[in-house]
Amino acid sequence: MKQNDMTLVEHIEELRKRLAIIVVFFLLALVGSFFLAGPLIEFLQFNDHAENLELNAFKITDPLRIYLQVMMVLSLIITSPVILYQLWAFVSPGLLDQERRATLSYIPFSVLLFLGGIAFGYFILFPYAIGFMLQISDSMDIVETIGITEYFTFLFQMTLPFGVVFQLPVLMLFLTRLGILTPMQMVKSRKYAYFILVVVAAFITPPDIFSHLMVTVPLILLYEMSIVIARAGYRKFLRAEQQQVIEEQQEEAVLKRG
Repeated sequence: MKQNDMTLVEHIEELRKRLAIIVVFFLLALVGSFFLAGPLIEFLQFNDHAENLELNAFKITDPLRIYLQVMMVLSLIITSPVILYQLWAFVSPGLLDQERRATLSYIPFSVLLFLGGIAFGYFILFPYAIGFMLQISDSMDIVETIGITEYFTFLFQMTLPFGVVFQLPVLMLFLTRLGILTPMQMVKSRKYAYFILVVVAAFITPPDIFSHLMVTVPLILLYEMSIVIARAGYRKFLRAEQQQVIEEQQEEAVLKRG
């Protein structure tokens, strides 16, 4: 049954089923994350600038809170392919066969880009941000007493947003593949997109020009790469539309002969 033929109740029931599947996989991932969170927390405390930091717990519950936060984030990352697939499964009945096959193939690339964005934030931006903050403290002769909660909150702020932002090429390809967006519109709106990306970079980076450029330049490159990828997706969309018109004409011709 196509989504256009489904009633509102059937849509809600389908959505409920998809959400239930996501919840089940998330809970299973949460169980696995219980055993992985400890080693991951130890790993995340060691990089060029953070390994010499002494992290403090200002509340008795801080270590448990961080452990649970890391478990939740890790479970979300593990479950992300399931979330993307269930989202695709919910909207796929409203797509053409070619669109359904094409958009399904985007899921692995989306997951890889998400992990790539997190890796970019952790291995490139986060060490620089930590070093920049410590350098300011040293110049002001301030001894930093860093809480474990503040450390991991800052870490998540420097990594997770990039996992989302790095989805830009897949999102643009998806929209152009469905004919919602065209590469011509993306080129025409380039200066506005650049402005938005600069503002986004300003919100998620420390207040210095070098770290701002470290984020802005990759975001702009992602946008330009999205335009190149979108052109290929849009050509496939036009071919699919043309093929559909030919098939409809052939069906009409058969009906007339009948």
